[in-house]
Amino acid sequence: MATVEESFPRGGKRKTHKSEKAFQQPVEQDNLFDISTDEDSTKRKKRQKEPAKTKKLKIEKKESKSVKEKFEILGIESLCEGMRLLGCVKEVNELELVISLLNGLQGFVQVTEICDAYTKKLNDQVAQEEPLKDLVLLPELFSPGMLVRCVVSNLGITESGRKSVKLSLNPKNVNKVLSAEALKPGMLLSGTVSSLEDHGYLVDIGVGGARAFLPLQKTQEYIRQKNKGAKLKVGQYLNCIIEEVKGNGGVVSLSIDHSEVSTAIAAEEQNWTLNNLLPGLVVKAQVQKVTPLGLTLNFLSFFTGMVDFMHLDPKKAGTYFSNQVVKACILCVHPRTRAVRLSLRPVFLQPGRPLTRLSCQHLGAVLDDVPVQGFFSKAGATFRLNDGSLAYARLSHLSDSKNTFNPEAFKPGNTHKCRIIDYSPMDELVLLSLRTSIIEAQYLSYHDIKPGALVKGTVMTIKPYGILVKVGEHMRGLVPPMHLADILMKNPEKKYHIGDEVMCRVLLCDPEAKKLMMTLKKTLVESKLPAITCYADAKTGLQTHGFILRVKDYGCVVKFYNDVQGLVPKHELSAEYVPDPEKVFYTGQVVKVVVLNCEPSKERMLLSFKLLSDPKKEHAGHSQKRRKAVHAGQLVDVKVLEKSKDGLEVAILPHNIPAFLPTSHLSDHVANGPLLYHWLQAGDTLHRVLCLSQSERHILLCRKPALVSTVEGGQDPKSFSEIHPGMLLVGFVKSIKDYGVFVQFPSGLSGLAPKAIMSDKFVTSASDHFVEGQTVVAKVTNVDEEKQRMLLSLRLSDCSVGDLASTSLLLLSQCLEERQGVRSLMGNRDSVLIQTLAEMTPGMVLDLEVQEVLEDGSVVFSEGPVPGLVLRASKYHRAGQEVQSGQKKKAVILHVDMLKLEVQVSLYQDLVNRKAKKLRKGSEYQAIVQHLEESFAIASLVETGHLAAFSLTSHLNDTFRFDSEKLQVGQGVSLTLKTTEPGVTGLLLAVEGPAAKRTMRQTRKDSETVDEDDEVDPAMVVGTIKKHTLSIGDMVTGTVKSIKPTHVVVTMEDGIIGCIHASHILDDVPEGTSPTARLKVGKTITARVIGGRDMKTFKFLPISHPRFIRTIPELSIRPSELEKDGHTALNTHSVSPLEKIKQYQTGQTVTCFFKKYNVIKKWLEVEIAPDIRGRIPMLLASLSFKVLKHPDKKFQIGQALKATVVGRDSSKAFLCLSLIGPHKLEKGEVAMGSVVKVTPNKGLTVSFPLGKIGRVSMFHLSDSYSETPLEDFTLQKIVRCYVLSTARPVLTLSLRASRTNPETKSKIPDPEINSVQDVAEGQLLRGYVKSVQPHRVLLGLGPSVVGLAQYPHVSQHSPPQKALYDKHLPEGKLLTAKVLSVNHQNNLVKLSLLPGDTGKPDVLSASQGLPLPKQEGRQIEAEGRGHKGEEKEQKKNQKRREKRNEKGQEEPQLPSTEKKEPQKPQAKKQGKRPHLESGSEQEQVSRKQKKAAPSDEDDSGVEVYYREGEEEIEETRVLPGQKQTRPAEAPRLQLSSGFVWDVGLDSLTPALPPRGDSSDSEDDKKPQQATKKSKKERELEKQKAEKELSRIEEALMDPRRQPESADDFDRLVLSSPNSSILWLQYMAFHLQATEIEKARAVAERALKTISFREEQEKLNVWVALLNLENMYGSQESLTKVFERAVQYNEPLKVFLQLADIYTNSEKFQEAGELYNRMLKRFRQEKSVWIKYGAFLLRRGQAGASHRVMQRALECLPIKEHVDVIAKFAQLEFQLGDAERAKAIFESTLSTYPKRTDVWSVYIDMTIKHGNQKEVRDIFERVIHLSLAPKRMKFFFKRYLDYEKQHGTEKDVQAVKAKALEYVEAKSSVLED
Repeated sequence: MATVEESFPRGGKRKTHKSEKAFQQPVEQDNLFDISTDEDSTKRKKRQKEPAKTKKLKIEKKESKSVKEKFEILGIESLCEGMRLLGCVKEVNELELVISLLNGLQGFVQVTEICDAYTKKLNDQVAQEEPLKDLVLLPELFSPGMLVRCVVSNLGITESGRKSVKLSLNPKNVNKVLSAEALKPGMLLSGTVSSLEDHGYLVDIGVGGARAFLPLQKTQEYIRQKNKGAKLKVGQYLNCIIEEVKGNGGVVSLSIDHSEVSTAIAAEEQNWTLNNLLPGLVVKAQVQKVTPLGLTLNFLSFFTGMVDFMHLDPKKAGTYFSNQVVKACILCVHPRTRAVRLSLRPVFLQPGRPLTRLSCQHLGAVLDDVPVQGFFSKAGATFRLNDGSLAYARLSHLSDSKNTFNPEAFKPGNTHKCRIIDYSPMDELVLLSLRTSIIEAQYLSYHDIKPGALVKGTVMTIKPYGILVKVGEHMRGLVPPMHLADILMKNPEKKYHIGDEVMCRVLLCDPEAKKLMMTLKKTLVESKLPAITCYADAKTGLQTHGFILRVKDYGCVVKFYNDVQGLVPKHELSAEYVPDPEKVFYTGQVVKVVVLNCEPSKERMLLSFKLLSDPKKEHAGHSQKRRKAVHAGQLVDVKVLEKSKDGLEVAILPHNIPAFLPTSHLSDHVANGPLLYHWLQAGDTLHRVLCLSQSERHILLCRKPALVSTVEGGQDPKSFSEIHPGMLLVGFVKSIKDYGVFVQFPSGLSGLAPKAIMSDKFVTSASDHFVEGQTVVAKVTNVDEEKQRMLLSLRLSDCSVGDLASTSLLLLSQCLEERQGVRSLMGNRDSVLIQTLAEMTPGMVLDLEVQEVLEDGSVVFSEGPVPGLVLRASKYHRAGQEVQSGQKKKAVILHVDMLKLEVQVSLYQDLVNRKAKKLRKGSEYQAIVQHLEESFAIASLVETGHLAAFSLTSHLNDTFRFDSEKLQVGQGVSLTLKTTEPGVTGLLLAVEGPAAKRTMRQTRKDSETVDEDDEVDPAMVVGTIKKHTLSIGDMVTGTVKSIKPTHVVVTMEDGIIGCIHASHILDDVPEGTSPTARLKVGKTITARVIGGRDMKTFKFLPISHPRFIRTIPELSIRPSELEKDGHTALNTHSVSPLEKIKQYQTGQTVTCFFKKYNVIKKWLEVEIAPDIRGRIPMLLASLSFKVLKHPDKKFQIGQALKATVVGRDSSKAFLCLSLIGPHKLEKGEVAMGSVVKVTPNKGLTVSFPLGKIGRVSMFHLSDSYSETPLEDFTLQKIVRCYVLSTARPVLTLSLRASRTNPETKSKIPDPEINSVQDVAEGQLLRGYVKSVQPHRVLLGLGPSVVGLAQYPHVSQHSPPQKALYDKHLPEGKLLTAKVLSVNHQNNLVKLSLLPGDTGKPDVLSASQGLPLPKQEGRQIEAEGRGHKGEEKEQKKNQKRREKRNEKGQEEPQLPSTEKKEPQKPQAKKQGKRPHLESGSEQEQVSRKQKKAAPSDEDDSGVEVYYREGEEEIEETRVLPGQKQTRPAEAPRLQLSSGFVWDVGLDSLTPALPPRGDSSDSEDDKKPQQATKKSKKERELEKQKAEKELSRIEEALMDPRRQPESADDFDRLVLSSPNSSILWLQYMAFHLQATEIEKARAVAERALKTISFREEQEKLNVWVALLNLENMYGSQESLTKVFERAVQYNEPLKVFLQLADIYTNSEKFQEAGELYNRMLKRFRQEKSVWIKYGAFLLRRGQAGASHRVMQRALECLPIKEHVDVIAKFAQLEFQLGDAERAKAIFESTLSTYPKRTDVWSVYIDMTIKHGNQKEVRDIFERVIHLSLAPKRMKFFFKRYLDYEKQHGTEKDVQAVKAKALEYVEAKSSVLED
């Protein structure tokens, strides 16, 4: 179509077109088309008066040339933008139309050039991202052959350099030349439908100022005849006639009546001009001149046009004469030259009629010696074909290139070889091409290319999605990545380059879509084997090449050409068995296959990779032999050869023909198949086995009794002709798909049971209802004999025949009979165990001995005489009995599991001691379910205790139960007995009565509350009576009826009750809050229905469930759920609870809501969602003893908790959660455990939740050893453990406070000794006596370190006697020893226990109670020495090891003193104090301070933990009878009594004396009087608290307290118009009801109402509005509010507020961008720099924060630098690296040493984040600065306060001394 001619000629004398003046007589040299281009038609009259001048021009030229030019054919160069043409729709694609124009030209109309209304709809669809219902695609609006008026919108050049014509059909462009005033009745215009109104259509005619209306009655005939009865669509193209013009063209009435349109003729009275003449108009004209190349016509009195030879009426060609009157149709009007071209062809003379002939049959034909008819220099040439018809070749197609073109070769009569390439419907001409490349081209169009053909092409581009290959003039194909080579290529660009010639084979060709797929796989391209391009090609035995499309576990799918594919089943993959095809084969692999079988009608093909050497001979031999022996439908006997993965390999007797019997075909009962497979062995014979199908290489067998009896009875149809709807057929499930189940019958016929008629119950997934191989009964519902297809129903209502009870009994007896057959197979085995199991039947009573009780409560019995026999009673069947190992018990057998080889027994007495009572057949008995199997259950009769079996299924298809329908052990059922004597099975046979007679298990053990909701809200039960018509996703409004902690009950219309769970109130629930508290009773809310809960089962039902209308709707008011289409559905009916909890991964954090504390089970019950529950074991709830002791005080019902998933319980559907992190119990982790075993002289065994066990050595029970270390550890005591090692299955733990609470930094009296390396010579250590040997005593110093003391080093009493030592040094006695020597090679530690070395009394005298003189004095003296030593030590900062030695030397003296002087606890206290830097003395100090000024820091978690540990240790050493007076204790009691910290509700728990932070043992050992006193105080506290509580309750109940409606708020804001708090509450009120617009309106009111003086109040409202837009609005609305806020407030404040809003809502990117804006705008504001630095540190971007500080210092004035640096250092302390913060402070203070403010901040930060030594170092430096006395006084006072709070009395005195020293030094200076 494109051409390479010159551009359109401008200027000069050679002009192509010229308008003629009116009424001029026809003359020879009429130069109609030769007027200069700048002449306008307005000069027409002037021209008429100057005929002489015109003639003069004409005579100058030769006649022939002027005639030729006059009738020049229109070429692409002749077109110009704005030119109006008539065109014919040739092709309709989704996004463009291809339009055929006159003279073989072609153009394109894009989808956006139809009309404005259609383009708007397209834009709406793109914006909405989903299809609009009323938007119709182009193929529905346009059909090929339609004539349309169009205008050239653009003449472009394509990528390949060809010219392309873009057209527009938009009436605004086509009819732009008309004005409203020019519109006249009778005019024929083109228009498009722009909208449908009530009484007609608005039509876009594109005339400015004119509205065109098409009444409905004017469209009826058109709609009926042309539009197939459909209404007109937006964008539909119409030819309209103007019926009536009103208001000077303002309103136009149209008609599209076919009879009116087709006869419309443009008349003179319509005032057409050359300016506004439109293509498609039919005019009456007069022939002016006749020439061989065409005619000139005169029309509408004034105008002249031309008709070229292509557009003469073929029937009248050669008969035209001058002045003949004809009808003509305007084809085009040139906008500049005003040249008009017309057509006389009859097909154009009836507007609105489509063209019928659109193509020619010989497309692509090559023609030899075609003679030239005529040549046109600017357009092309015409040729005369053999049949006499005319053909045309465009200029660009006359030669291969512009250079080789020779016009001389195209003189009339010359012949050429050409090819038919296209057809022009507008000219009814064949289009030719003379180009060599086109004539020789293999393919001309996509229609010529056939799949499987070899194609030569050129590589165009290499893309990630494949290689594009050019295969013809306008054709290209794609080679996908998989097809670039035989193997998968990673870098195709290395092998293929652009421009390479390649040979491809066609995989697929779709001419309509112009889609061509090819392959470059060498094997496929070069293959000489026949290609399969349709299923009919695939003949059995054919060998060919293909490629693997998919590899599945059942085989490989191989694809050929034209989307033909076949399956290679698993057994045909190789001669040897391939267990996992995915490991052997890969997608894209080229394979050679042989066709086994093909069914073209079903498009199914079976293939094999096993290629036979001579397929015909082998097949013939085998198949003949087999055909003799067996045929499908025959019953045979088989012998088992061996077992394979999916079934039995067998031989058919007597010819031993190999065959296969799948496991699923061994029985009608799904559970019995695996059982028979397991016990059948090679050599066993099976009788009456059915041959299902037989191919040449494969015989499939079936042993299902139901199928065997069907075939025997002849009830199995052999062909489709025998099958009729309504027939019941027995078959088996062949395969299960998402859309349904395929069922095969014995004859090989199969049908589909679609999901909808698969079951009477709702089917979520077909695989929940059926399994492959299962026997089913199917009812035929539909048969299609042609396609050989049938539809089946598996619904029980369709398939059940006769009495369900008798079917049920038949199934049960069959099942038990098969199991009995298995017993006989077992009896033939040699094993004693198996023979014993075969003899055991249900009902037998055994005498058993208990072996052990497992953690889950079940009991395992010892095997007795048969080794390996496992007998087990579940927790339920323990019958609540207490059992111990070795105990003898009588038990009854319930069931023998023949796969696991286990016997299930029960200890229930009424089963063991059955009553001898006569049973009546057919009578109904109450029974209790004792055991459940897959297809039957065993129950015991309540009256007698007999065991009866009953089937759980009433039909072969009855396989699915909802959870609510499933039976449970312990449930009551009603049974009708069918036998009264237990047969060989040991069981009575029975049938279950109606499900309504079932009763739930009576007793619920151990308050098991997770499965059912105990407390059903009474408000909800009322609603169950009401039906509702709601469905999931509906929006409803209702009123809050009652508020419970975990849910809210809502009343909706018609009294329907709904429920909102706490998890569906907020999108983001803040931890610790209760979301339900945000709602108020009586409040109206809008919610979305997300599910329906059945009141009987508490399960959520699907909307299709018949009981859904009786459910309680579950609602959600989460903002995200209320948004359009944002909701989710609680679609949990089919998913088992276990499946639901699988969506939660271990380690995931969830928000849950506290429900209750289960005291018996010691766990917190929580709810994550309405249908998902969780449990938090007590030990995972907290690391604080205080919380674990009283969890009900810590956790409020309904409170939101953030928990970590640590596991799932498979037996019950709940999540196991933790509030203390992932609980992985890795090395170094601290966790709470429970003591389960105390081993004397060894240590403890501790159990953790989730079953982990750990051990604690004696040496790790405490940092300070005691005489009786295990005394306080009782079973179930909760301990805080540190994991030392996880190397073994049993963890190694430590309870030492230094490990579990390292923050306390307290002294360690007895350091850890884990190896000999930890022991130093001369060290004093304590240890426990391990054993006394003949010459030495062994002393345990650590878990694996033992020291030895020879007798001479043990006691000074002589002679040493072993008996005496045995008596006085029992195992486990605590002793102090001195290390004499350490031998590291031999791991030997020698010790001395002598008093001279240890400073302790002699081990023998001490134990006899012999007094030693001056013990007390010595001890206290030693203590004093120790303390001084320690102080020096701190100052000199010696090594830790020395420190530890000293501690070791001093500490061990304590126990002996306590033993000796129990009556002086005061001395004990004083003795202890020096070793407790943060111990009991610190408690006294801190408590005094608390009384003076309560501060947060004092009550830190660290101290609480420390006290626990220390006080427990102290208490263990005081004998129970001792009295204790604790001077520090009294103020604590007084302090708490009646003192409420704040007015919050939290404080109203009775203010008990603060003893929760000490250990339990402390309470028991307090003096009696103190206890009484505290009880009184407690009573007073309680009374006060209750009064306070009732006062607050009244206040809460007071209706005036809180506004409840918009009116209340309006009254309030009238009274206090300037209170921003009220306005914000008003906004919050609307937001709670999700009325965003109302909240916005309130904010705007507030901004208008609040006085302009109240700047802060106004700012508060602006911030609230910003918050609102951030949460609920768009980015656009937020930006608008922000810009307004900046105008009305101090800009910096608004910027900072928005930055905070972004940060809090985690929009970090937006926050970062905003900060960067602020830094440019407010670079002189230090607050901005500091805020940005803090923001970056919080985000973990320390490096960026450091750079911000440097930038800040560059931008800010020098006077601000110190403040900024200090602020950044503070931020580093709080959020970043403390060491860097110190470095910043140090460098600042070195420059500005006298900046006391910086010193003060530095001290504050160090106190908060550093240790005591660092704090003291800084204070020491400050008080030695030379500052003003006033400032020095400030620092001394701070130092003193610090030491009072954190130091000892001595430290306080030291500070005072330094202050005194400073004052004296100052005064002496003054005196000097």
